[in-house]
Amino acid sequence: MPVREGHRFDENSLARWMGANVDGYEGPISVRQFRGGQSNPTYLVGTPSRSYVLRRQPSGMLLKGAHAVDREAMVQSALADTRVPVAGIYASCVDPEVIGTMFYLMELVEGRIFWDATFPDVSTGDRPDYFRAMNAAIANLHALDPDQIGLGGFGRPTGYVERQIKRLSEQYLADTVAGRDPNMDRMIAWLDHARPRNPERVAIVHGDFRCDNLIFHPTEPRIVAVLDWELATLGHPLADFAYHAMMYRMPGHIVAGLAGAELAMLNAPSEAEYLALYAESTGIADTSDYDFFLAFSFFRLAAIIHGIKGRLARGTAASPEAAERVKALPELAELAWEQARRAGAPAS
Repeated sequence: MPVREGHRFDENSLARWMGANVDGYEGPISVRQFRGGQSNPTYLVGTPSRSYVLRRQPSGMLLKGAHAVDREAMVQSALADTRVPVAGIYASCVDPEVIGTMFYLMELVEGRIFWDATFPDVSTGDRPDYFRAMNAAIANLHALDPDQIGLGGFGRPTGYVERQIKRLSEQYLADTVAGRDPNMDRMIAWLDHARPRNPERVAIVHGDFRCDNLIFHPTEPRIVAVLDWELATLGHPLADFAYHAMMYRMPGHIVAGLAGAELAMLNAPSEAEYLALYAESTGIADTSDYDFFLAFSFFRLAAIIHGIKGRLARGTAASPEAAERVKALPELAELAWEQARRAGAPAS
């Protein structure tokens, strides 16, 4: 689509920067905007010989630690030669003087993105292969040694869950424009005391691993690129997997979800089967913290959407679908508290 009002930038400045920093660049450029990108505006930059994808921070006031596109570029560069498929990075820029905010350029990967976790356009016989591909991709990510690919310092090696709870709670409470929700307040009070029972594990975590953040091969049940690494860090792999597997308990009208779907008719694995496959692939024998991590994941997503609500109120939301996404916040917060109850939270 054409670049939206409020998301435009100096294209001539970008072209000059690309000429000095991108190998093989030949202008002129044309710029259009992708419809997605709830957090960071994303653009298609076309030239006569090649197309690029540009990801940038949104303009305006940003919450501390949010919209870290420099970290996206860093982790994708580190994963380039691993079993985790990513788009290649051409160059990144932390100088806000070029187009107003920091940004990076990556390759345009052709393929299919599924916005519906039931994979409705896939044949019943092939559908299990798509679930296995997703499961394998996140398991392969968690199997990587961060030190061996230069990401040993990508985040603190311990305290992931505690830091996430603290940061998201502080951001929620600080964003007064977005208001408060009683179930979010209950979640914060419960999470302040609830903790995983098993010893902490450390892996590279994606932070937002969903089917709509994956590009599949045009015709095969194979992932050719994992997108949207903004929330990537070092953290607990089972927490990252639970955020992905949240799709089993998520209504499809909020984000890509399977709640209420007839899995047997779809020929899709059950939640228990999907968890067991991941546990076998990663060697995580004890998954008893899974329900806690699911509650934590619903809270994380609700906190993220609460942040979108604040950006919408301030006029800096990156996606035209932001208003629709924000409408689901009360329902999502209620689902978060429901998961907390399943994980042992008190009734009050």
